[in-house]
Amino acid sequence: MRSLYRAGSSPLHRMPAGAKLAGLAVCALVLSLHPHDPVSIAIALGAVATLYALARMPVRVLAAQLWQLRWMILVLGGLLFVFTSPQNALISTGRVVALVLLAGLLTLTTTMGALLDVLHRMLRPLRRVGIDADAVAMTVSLTITMIPVVAGFAGRVREAQQARGVRLGIRSAVPLFVMALRHADDVGDALAARGLV
Repeated sequence: MRSLYRAGSSPLHRMPAGAKLAGLAVCALVLSLHPHDPVSIAIALGAVATLYALARMPVRVLAAQLWQLRWMILVLGGLLFVFTSPQNALISTGRVVALVLLAGLLTLTTTMGALLDVLHRMLRPLRRVGIDADAVAMTVSLTITMIPVVAGFAGRVREAQQARGVRLGIRSAVPLFVMALRHADDVGDALAARGLV
């Protein structure tokens, strides 16, 4: 199972995983529910870039994260530009990019073990109603860590298609699904080998 964690001693690395997870949830709510304009989206993206700097991530790490998102930005932004308005395209695409970058930063500065521990503690009271806290914690943590992984797969698929001169279309999603499913199989095998499933 591939880990995106990058060891470090920055303030974000030292921050408890629970605080980072809560911060991600708050940011997601604010970005989703608060009415935005292009200026506030620019400020939000600037704040995300500042957090990457606070985590002492090299500029190339943030650039790589953005590069992985380039086709999502183009497709989502292009569709919203055509079917809604340029301003709505900018705002909505900016929201998604900010959230994905924040999720990526969480996985870069938090080990899977720390994330699982926090989620397990949060979900422990649900055992009283018959919910398996371990399974739910594992599912949530895997979902968060899969966001940047799938974004990277999308970038690799598009690069391969560009090299072959293939046009972007519905069939372009097939290789992405195959890569995502293969990765899911690898993750399942790794979990089974550790006796977690």
